[in-house]
Amino acid sequence: MSIFKDKILLITGGTGSFGNAVLRRFLDSDIKEIRIFSRDEKKQDDMRHHLQNSKVKFYIGNVRDRQSVDGAMQGVDYVFAAAALKQVPSCEFFPLQAVQTNVMGTNNVLESAVAHGVKNVVVLSTDKAAYPINAMGISKAMMEKVAIAKGRQLGENAKTTICCTRYGNVMASRGSVIPLWVEQMKSGKPITITDPNMTRFMMTLDDAVDLVVYAFEHGHNGDLFVQKAPAATLEVLAQALKETYAQIDSRYGETEVKVIGTRHGEKLYETLVTREEMAKAIDMGGYYRIPCDTRDLNYDKYFTQGDEEVAKIEDYHSHNTARLDVEGMKKLLLKLRFIREDLGLEAKAKSSEIRSE
Repeated sequence: MSIFKDKILLITGGTGSFGNAVLRRFLDSDIKEIRIFSRDEKKQDDMRHHLQNSKVKFYIGNVRDRQSVDGAMQGVDYVFAAAALKQVPSCEFFPLQAVQTNVMGTNNVLESAVAHGVKNVVVLSTDKAAYPINAMGISKAMMEKVAIAKGRQLGENAKTTICCTRYGNVMASRGSVIPLWVEQMKSGKPITITDPNMTRFMMTLDDAVDLVVYAFEHGHNGDLFVQKAPAATLEVLAQALKETYAQIDSRYGETEVKVIGTRHGEKLYETLVTREEMAKAIDMGGYYRIPCDTRDLNYDKYFTQGDEEVAKIEDYHSHNTARLDVEGMKKLLLKLRFIREDLGLEAKAKSSEIRSE
């Protein structure tokens, strides 16, 4: 945590799952101040009462409103740009809202950070931005393009460094499938699965925080960072959940699994790194670093200087990464705080809002 000593950190969308995970990581560190920026007054109030910590400051605002962003950016050293519309169905119905928050809102944060001399900005993206087929993924892909272009424009020796992180399914984040299935089990309802063979990368929120911290420490302007992660089928995930909760009550292990079919905008598997990106990716061990494309606007090069290696390379996706079996998935589930709480392995959180992963 040495780079954060006596520094000020701003988290946009800070009342979300990611913001709570960052707070847990940094509260007891040597960081000077953490600013939570969001438009959700209720969640901010819950966090304020729960934390009772003078190191955390709260700012009501919206990334769509540049003036409110500027007000929170004064004196900031580091920015986590986490504010986003991220639910696939809602973005399908309201795609322009996704553009306003995920693209235009992120651009407001980047321009404000540059204007205020922020040292580093890390923009959070998703595997749905690789080969996007839904409005949420498309808006996140455009968000990446905006951030990478801004970083490339600033250059290597700029005062501000902008890079992106792209990660897969964050287990038990708000609105995700694991809390839904647990609630279905506890209510005596069937677990609803879209497709048992669908695979998803499995990462904890702590993994996501690790990725962002790694990007802060190693990022160059225009970089995209991806953390290598295991995957599991939805069938394996459901079985692992049933067996885990059978420790509380054996009837949970007998929960019916109901296949409802693929929802609008869903993929069979998710891609974290496209083959075009893999062609230039730098293997950093547990991570891939993908430098920005430094070609200029001389379009002749695009027709005379191609890359034959791209055709030989495969994407990095949830069908070809390390695959978890039921036992491996159960071990990963035990890393989730609310599951440890349900099993009696950890004391209950004080607030139901903060209890969310």
